[in-house]
Amino acid sequence: MGDYGIIVSVAAAVVFLAIGIAVGIIWRKKVGEKLIGGAENYAKNIVDEAKQEAEQRKKAMLIEAKEEVLKVKSEADHEIKERRNEVLRLERKALQREENLEKKLENVEKKEELLQAKEKEYQEKIAQAEKIKQEQQKALETISQMTAEQAKAYLLEKVESEVRHEAAVKITEIEQELKDTAEEKARDIITLAIQRCAANHVSESTVSAVELPSDDMKGRIIGREGRNIRTIETLTGVDLIIDDTPEAITLSSFDPMRREVARLTIEKLVTDGRIHPARIEEAVEKSKSEVEAIIKREGEQAVLQTGIHGMNSELIKLLGRLKYRTSYGQNVLMHSVEVAYISGIIANELGIDSALAKRAGLLHDIGKAVNHEVEGSHTQLGVELAKKYRESEDVLHAIEAHHGDIEPKTLVAVIVQAADAISAARPGARRENLESYIKRLQKLEEIANSYEGVDKSYAIQAGRELRLMVKPEIVNDEKMVVIARDIAKQIEKELEYPGQIKVHVIRENRSIEYAK
Repeated sequence: MGDYGIIVSVAAAVVFLAIGIAVGIIWRKKVGEKLIGGAENYAKNIVDEAKQEAEQRKKAMLIEAKEEVLKVKSEADHEIKERRNEVLRLERKALQREENLEKKLENVEKKEELLQAKEKEYQEKIAQAEKIKQEQQKALETISQMTAEQAKAYLLEKVESEVRHEAAVKITEIEQELKDTAEEKARDIITLAIQRCAANHVSESTVSAVELPSDDMKGRIIGREGRNIRTIETLTGVDLIIDDTPEAITLSSFDPMRREVARLTIEKLVTDGRIHPARIEEAVEKSKSEVEAIIKREGEQAVLQTGIHGMNSELIKLLGRLKYRTSYGQNVLMHSVEVAYISGIIANELGIDSALAKRAGLLHDIGKAVNHEVEGSHTQLGVELAKKYRESEDVLHAIEAHHGDIEPKTLVAVIVQAADAISAARPGARRENLESYIKRLQKLEEIANSYEGVDKSYAIQAGRELRLMVKPEIVNDEKMVVIARDIAKQIEKELEYPGQIKVHVIRENRSIEYAK
């Protein structure tokens, strides 16, 4: 019974479970169908709303597109209208221009016709004038008994004579005016420069004398079999002249630097008392060093005296070497310092840069510091040295032009040229060879006598003035001026001379009668 009840209970439970499951399945199916139906309705509603909204947007976009099309069309119509108006305006303007051009063309054609008519008229008048000219020319030739060419030559000769006369008179007037103003001013400036720069001049020679304490020293200087004197002459390049002059020997050389080295060497040997070849070599080397020191000191002193700054040290040494250079017996360093002073004074009087003028004056002969082994004139060498040590273009030009090798183009160059001539022309400044001096005087008189109408000529005042006496029946007053100028130009071209030469032409008429 108990087992049966359990089975029944289990069976009942199974039945109830199956019934519950079936009921659950049925319920879930109904609920699912209900949910699916709701979803389908919701989706259908969404689709319907979307269709309505799309339709509305489509209508709005169509309306907007129609409005845009209308707007664009309106703007295009307006632009087309404006362009059409512009084209019409340009067409009217072009038509107006065309009408104006046609009118101008008509006027030009009318003027051309008038010009052609006038040209024809002028041609006829020219032909008539030419015919009249020929008739008059024939009449004039008949009256004057001269052809046209003869008359032309006569007129040219007459005009040339008148022009020459007027030119000579004008030259005389200009020269007189210049003499009244420029010569007086130049004389004052040059006189002032010379007075403010007075310098002593000692003519340099090619020999030097060395005093000895006694005549016995001469034998020691000669040495055994002359070995000492030969050593001195070989090492210094100077000739020693030992003669009967008491307590003195003479040094002879064209090179002042070598003479100075030899002089210092002999003084050292005499003071020391030891005279033999080894000691001589030592003394020569010391003397050369002393001379180099003197050269440097002299160059620095020259720059200091003239107040010049910023000059290259090597250029200063070359300047010092000029102490041992001479030109016509004149010491070149003293001459250069004097030219610097005179140039500075003249520049101050003229109101230009005196420092530049001094610098150019001091360096104008720097090319003479170079020995004979370097080829070229001292002006060319001076320009090269100044350029090497970076001197200014004005200084280079003054150096190159100071002897007239080129035409001076600056006031500084002219001043240096004048100062150089003043320094060289001082009395006693230079020694000139007698033969060359006589030749220059003869050449001056020869140049003067080569001109037609010159009766006599005299070179006077040591060649500073050339005085000419002309024949009055051949040379008139106007031609006298021309002769003086031509002779001066020929002298400048053919002769070399310090300073300047005055050409003085004299013309006079004399009438002589005797009372008996």
